[in-house]
Amino acid sequence: MNTTAPATRIHQCTLKSGITRTLEFEKKKLASFAVNCGIACGHECAYCSTKALLRMHKGFKECGESPFGSGFAIVDPGTPERVARDAKKIRNRSLIQLCTVVDAWAPEAQQHQIGRRCLQAILAEPGWSVRILTKNTAVRNDFDLIEAHKDRVLVGLSITSTPEKADVMQIIEPNASSNRDRVLAMKEAAARGFRTYAMFCPLLPGIADSPNQIDQLVKLAVEFGAEEVFVEPVNPRGAGLRLCQEALESHGLATEAAAIATIRNKKHWSGYVADLITNVQRAMRQHSDISKLRFLLYPSNLLPEHVEAIKKDDAGVIWLGKPAGESSDLQQPILPMPGLFEGKANAETQ
Repeated sequence: MNTTAPATRIHQCTLKSGITRTLEFEKKKLASFAVNCGIACGHECAYCSTKALLRMHKGFKECGESPFGSGFAIVDPGTPERVARDAKKIRNRSLIQLCTVVDAWAPEAQQHQIGRRCLQAILAEPGWSVRILTKNTAVRNDFDLIEAHKDRVLVGLSITSTPEKADVMQIIEPNASSNRDRVLAMKEAAARGFRTYAMFCPLLPGIADSPNQIDQLVKLAVEFGAEEVFVEPVNPRGAGLRLCQEALESHGLATEAAAIATIRNKKHWSGYVADLITNVQRAMRQHSDISKLRFLLYPSNLLPEHVEAIKKDDAGVIWLGKPAGESSDLQQPILPMPGLFEGKANAETQ
């Protein structure tokens, strides 16, 4: 279980929804429905764009926080009650992702047992199944509940590095469980006969994108019996890349910081994505089954030559793009993000 202290400022807000339809995650082949329990996660991952994406949500103003700030979490302890209501009310039942915006097992959510209570509410009603996605091994405390519903729950702990790079990623994901512990939790889930899937997101350059590192990750997915393997590159929007670079530099990790700095340039980011797809496809074909791959790709920031190259072999690639006017799972508009490839390193690409 993660023992790192939670965010220093924990706020509560009330959201409107319990279980909502999610067209975007359906396109990603993750789930048809979503549950979310807040608008700012206490894991404080440097690359995360959630707060910026939801920056117009009234909850930030109500809590006196800037969506571009840090050191805080905003959670809704009442989420499980709304989930229970909707689980009973909705008739067309299928797969729910818990969660799609913030983590139901983050430190502040653990204080209210939000993950467990949401699971209980969903699984109490027939016809629902759940895809768990978390970066926190606190989910192991709920393996007893999952045990009773093995066929209806997919367990996934997002893994963002191989075990030997776990200390590096802990700098970028300070309040999440270490990647070493996440791997152990996935192996335990497999040993207990649970359904599992792999989520390798994001695979950062210089940390988790080399052919050897990707081979190791795919082999891990095979070891814990993953039904599907989801992969994403890091999102270039907003301040995430700069924050990752600064965090690594502050800990003397110049090589890793330089790799992040490189992709703050649009051309280099586009090349990083194209190479990542190639390396993941090769590893899946060699060690697993390419039909299990779900590489989630928003192509709008790719250079034309890289789009063309990817399309020549896009096995496992899910091409994405949000239609104009589609709202988020929290019933708030998602506006164009500021700071695409933000920072001086990318002045030539503005």
